[in-house]
This record gives sequence, structure tokens and C-alpha cells, in this order.
Amino acid sequence: MHILQFLPAGEHAQKHETGSHNSIVKKKTVVIQGLGFVGAAMALVVASNPNDLYDVIGVDLPSNAGVIDKLNAGEFPVRSSDPKVSECFEVARRRNNFRATSDQGVYARADVVVVDINLDVHKGVRDEHLDTSYSVTLDPFRDAIRSIAAVCKQDVLVLVESTVPPGTCKKLVKPVFEEEFRKRNLPCEFMIGHSYERVMPGPGYIDSIRNFYRVYSGIDEKSADAVEAFLKTIISTDEYPLTRLGNTTASEMAKVLENSFRAMNIAFIQEWTEFAETADVNLFEIIDAIRMRPTHRNIMKPGLGVGGYCLTKDPLLASWSSQHLFGAKRLPQSERAVEINDQMPGHTLGLILQHFREGIADKNILILGISYLPNVGDTRSTPVDPLFAALRDRQVRLALHDPYVPFWEEYQLETCSDEETQTGDYDAVILGTAHKTYFDDSLLHKILNANKPMALFDPHGSVSDPIRAGFPQHSYIVTGRGDV
Repeated sequence: MHILQFLPAGEHAQKHETGSHNSIVKKKTVVIQGLGFVGAAMALVVASNPNDLYDVIGVDLPSNAGVIDKLNAGEFPVRSSDPKVSECFEVARRRNNFRATSDQGVYARADVVVVDINLDVHKGVRDEHLDTSYSVTLDPFRDAIRSIAAVCKQDVLVLVESTVPPGTCKKLVKPVFEEEFRKRNLPCEFMIGHSYERVMPGPGYIDSIRNFYRVYSGIDEKSADAVEAFLKTIISTDEYPLTRLGNTTASEMAKVLENSFRAMNIAFIQEWTEFAETADVNLFEIIDAIRMRPTHRNIMKPGLGVGGYCLTKDPLLASWSSQHLFGAKRLPQSERAVEINDQMPGHTLGLILQHFREGIADKNILILGISYLPNVGDTRSTPVDPLFAALRDRQVRLALHDPYVPFWEEYQLETCSDEETQTGDYDAVILGTAHKTYFDDSLLHKILNANKPMALFDPHGSVSDPIRAGFPQHSYIVTGRGDV
């Protein structure tokens, strides 16, 4: 266990000039529960707030000791292209106001606890109570909340940022706190709020927290006021005003509805992708034409599939909540959207198998990009995963390259260097992720120029017509383009 040694209370006190006198203001302690993609970045944003208001402690499980050690050594555990990550680290280092630990006893020091832990959906596991092919268990989340309630101070503010089933703060977090406070013979004086994150790892990683809109709520007015006051110290609310909703269930619903809308938009376009291929038309130019209409600018384009932590599960959390927490109907359209999106990589696989009619075993194929999102190193639920697994099962000889993922944790595989990638003798290249560097640094050009005639599979429509015209020796299979 990583245990922190703290200075006496007030040792980190902050001096403020007030006229000719100095006043001593004790910093508040903010504890971030969970140091993943959201929690680690949130910890740095809070520690580097403009007015140096907080001492920040990040807490994670002992099993994540590597993440804790990296953060304490000044190394961010998530590979990111955002220079503001190191800038925030430098501010926290200079202030000496951020540490990471696995010691849950630090919740006793917290004035604010920010909950940034995962709440997972298990797909392919049938729920014993519902006719669904997925299950949700709240037990780990409940245990994490209990670890706070068992030791925290009265009047603590617990701000849940995790994406949770609507009703979680009211029906789980608050009852756990009431139970634990009664055990400790304390009056039930605490504040609970919800404000969901919209974190996007990539060039705007830090700004997706610090300079972005926020929705928030509380279990009562006092809690909501406390959440508002805290968020105003770390977010540029003059430019990005906060939006308060009536209660925590509304805020929780806003997050899963927001992501369900996008997931359904993606699922909707998949059937049109296949229609366009059959009808020998270019769906990309059709969508560009439609986007000229202001009301339709958010229509999606074809792709390999959906990845990341949110869109792959949030519609299921919503449907599970409707049934389990409110005794209402399931949300079949939302569930179906996730199912369609999970199957999207199979469409690209079908195009590959169709091209290699004589058989694909022992073919040499390069996958360019394995993260789920361009220009980031995030492989969580990447749609490249099922495609890679399906090709590997078919005895394809696979090479992997990703400038942001030198090591693919899920498969314990190192990816190729630029030089290694250019020397391959490929039967096909699959553009798994359309990283900007593949086009700006001309790596794709070099591969196309150096290789024998081969097939390039482009699920994203990212390879321009001039590039294809410049290398006519290759075959191009573009998802959503029946005209190519």
C-alpha cells in the first residue's frame, strides 16, 4: 500500500495579501477517487487551478501501483499529445500540492471527494432478471462509495463524475452515506452532487475539463450550491457557463442520453453505408451535401466502428436503469444501437474477405492505427480489437503500427516503428485509425510507394482522391463508397 505522510494541518497554508496585512488561508483538500483517463487529468486540473486553492490527493487501488508510482514521479500514465498535461504537472510540482496513493484513509482528510471510477457493462453475459445480453453490477461502485463514507468528515462534498445509471446518486450513493454515518453515530450532514465529465484524450485533453461546458446537480440545494462553487474554481465558467439541472437523476440521465444520441446516430448511418456500397455511390459526398443544411450538420460518416469507454456502454446503462432502478420499460432502440455498433468491424472484415476470395491465410497485412480515436493513444474498446482478433484467427500474418501506442496493453504486443513499417511486403494495408500523422508525415505515401500492388482498406474515407490517383497500382476499398 502506498501511504502518504502528511504535514500537520495548516502546514500548506497559503498567504494572501490584504492591504498591508497578510492573511493565512488554509488550503482545502480534494481527493480524486480513481486515476484513469478522467481522474488523472482531473487531479492535475484541480492541482493547477489559477488561485492555488487545493492540496490534491489521487487514490487508486493497490493493483494500479504502477499508475500511482508514475504520477508521483511526475510521469503522466496516459500517452497524450496535449502540451498542457506537462504544464499542469509543472504547476503542481512547483506548488508541491499533488500526490497519489492507494491509502483509502486519506478520505478522512477530504473537503471534496471527486469520484472518477469506472462502472462497467458486461456484454455477452445474460442478466438473470432481464431478457438482455448484458449485465450491470453496482457492487464495486457501491464498495468504492462506502470506502469514502466510512471515514470522511461531516459536510464533505462528494462529486460523482463517473457515468452511472440514472438514479445512482439518489438510490445508491445517498443511502450508503446515511448508513455509514449512522454507524459512526454522526448526523447525516454531507453533500452529494453529480457533474459528468466530457473528457477527450488528445490535443484538447486538459481543455476538455478546464475549458468546456458542464452540467451539474445535487441531491439538495446545499449540495448543488457546493458543486457550483467548486466547479467555478477549476473551470472557465465565464466562457463556458455551468448548467444546473433539477436533481442528480436528471444530470445522470443527461450524460447517458447525450452519448446514446451519438451512438444511435452512428448506428443509423451503418445501414446507409451498406446501401451506398450496393448502389455504387459515394456516401461521403452525399453526407457533405446534407451537412450544408444547418439542422443536419451532426450527421455521422462511415467508419470502422465505435470505441472508447462511453458510447460502447452508456445506452445500456440507461436501459438497465430504466428497468432495475425505476421498474419501467427497456430502451430497445438504445440497446440496438450498441449492438449494431459492436458489429461494425465485421463489415470491414467482410470487405477484406470478399477481396481475398482465394483465401486470406498467410497474407501479410499491416494495420495502421489501433487506438479508437485519431491522434490519441487510447485503445479502450477500440474497434480495431475485434478486427485484429478475427484476422489473427484466420492465420493472417499481421503487423501493427500506431504512433501513439508503442505497446498494445490488451494484447501485450509492441507495435512497429516507422522504419519497420516501410520495409514490409504487404498484401494489404488497413487504416485502422486515421491519425493525422499518417498523412502529414507522409508515412502512408512511403508505404504506398515502396510496396508491390496491394489492397488498401479505408473504413474512414480518409485517403483522398489525389492520393489514390497518385498510386494507381494499388486497389482501394473504401467503406461507404460504392463508386471506388
